[in-house]
Amino acid sequence: MNLHQFAETHEVTNQPPALDGANLWRIDLPLQEWVRRCGAGWAESRIDAYGALAGGPLMAAGFLANQNKPVFHSHDRYGHRIDLVEFHPAYHELMRTAIEHGLPSLPWAHPQPGAHVARAGMTYLHSQAEAGSGCPLTMTFASVPALRLQPDLAEQWLPKVLATEYDPRNVGMAHKAGVTLGMAMTEKQGGTDVRANTTRAFAVGSPGPGQAYELVGHKWFCSAPMCDAFLTLAQTDKGLSCFLLPRHRPDDTRNEFYIQRLKDKLGNCSNASSEVEFRGALAWMIGEEGRGVPTIIEMVAMTRFDCMVGSSALMRQALSQAAHHCAHRQVGGRLLADQPLMQNVLADLALESEAALALSLRMGQALDHL
Repeated sequence: MNLHQFAETHEVTNQPPALDGANLWRIDLPLQEWVRRCGAGWAESRIDAYGALAGGPLMAAGFLANQNKPVFHSHDRYGHRIDLVEFHPAYHELMRTAIEHGLPSLPWAHPQPGAHVARAGMTYLHSQAEAGSGCPLTMTFASVPALRLQPDLAEQWLPKVLATEYDPRNVGMAHKAGVTLGMAMTEKQGGTDVRANTTRAFAVGSPGPGQAYELVGHKWFCSAPMCDAFLTLAQTDKGLSCFLLPRHRPDDTRNEFYIQRLKDKLGNCSNASSEVEFRGALAWMIGEEGRGVPTIIEMVAMTRFDCMVGSSALMRQALSQAAHHCAHRQVGGRLLADQPLMQNVLADLALESEAALALSLRMGQALDHL
């Protein structure tokens, strides 16, 4: 008797097929419905195209980007301080695809009824593929209302903020066709109480809006430190004020912006969150001096909108995976999807998911009418 014919034990049965490659727009009837209801039906073909990317190559890139975390390099091999964050190519694929499809720029560059809804729909799909890259994409998108409060800086920066070109090189803004923006508010002693911030701003020449300052201080949380510039807060003689701080000075030298470390996180691993120091970093005041919180809130409010969209996206992807699993997995000789108690669970998940989506896109519709 040949026992080897019975030795093979690894036969895969009663497992669902992979959901990889699905067009996330086409399998999402609630998304299609609410995009139309909220005035973005004109963008269906555009969102459909992004749904194919999100469920296919971007989903695969998302796994790679989170398995290969960003790595911080403080110095090069010759001893020069460089403050570089190195990312896996999959992360750059995610960023490039999103920027080329207008995720940070669509409503600002092409304002029309439904533009915020259309952009939110694509962001919803992108976030299901990979959420970490959403941080710099969102902040770049959200920086526009704050930058517009300072027209001279907006004239210089907005054409490149709204460009659909991704350039991850660590070079000055003048050498790039497109840029990304980040944000640095939180300090150790204050947390969410930014009025307790101790970072100081010293006028280089004349003080006031649009003028140059040098910033000295520490930020406990700086989102996406590889961005080209950051909105940040610092104290002047008139109180907490808002500033635009680029990574490079106008003469192409490095700004006095130093990354101390990247944060250890339980999730969102593809995204580089950091602690930084400003050691006389050159920055320009945005908005009225002493009114830094109302100024930067113009940016924060738009990032909170994307938190709604991103949270709804995670709920939807969880529902998609659960429903797909239950449609193929048998327990007790019956598909899980045919069992009444499981149907109740899935129905509750579907209801909550669609409610979150509807609220988010309704908010996008409201933004379209501001």
